[in-house]
Amino acid sequence: MTDAKADLAAAKTRLGGLAKAAPSLMQSFAGISKVATTPGQFSAAQKELIAVAIAVAKGCEDCILYHLDAARRHGADEAALIEALEVAVEMGGGPAVMYGAKALDAWRNLA
Repeated sequence: MTDAKADLAAAKTRLGGLAKAAPSLMQSFAGISKVATTPGQFSAAQKELIAVAIAVAKGCEDCILYHLDAARRHGADEAALIEALEVAVEMGGGPAVMYGAKALDAWRNLA
């Protein structure tokens, strides 16, 4: 079992380091993230779960943690996460199965 909370904190620390080194880049990226996660036809929680699914399909562990945390904060539940993981596996194949299992484990350890 991994320590998802510690891994998330470490990822956020790394992001902070990049934000210090390249503030304009990170401010611009933060603007994109804000627009992308603003509720519209999908809720903020649903949009974060879409991001989790993409992160699983792409194999980005830090992205998985970051978006799991945001999805949880926006009220997503485990059943919705599992549905998003099913789509990720459909699109990402075998590697997505492995990252999907990691995402579910991290979800349960972020609680």
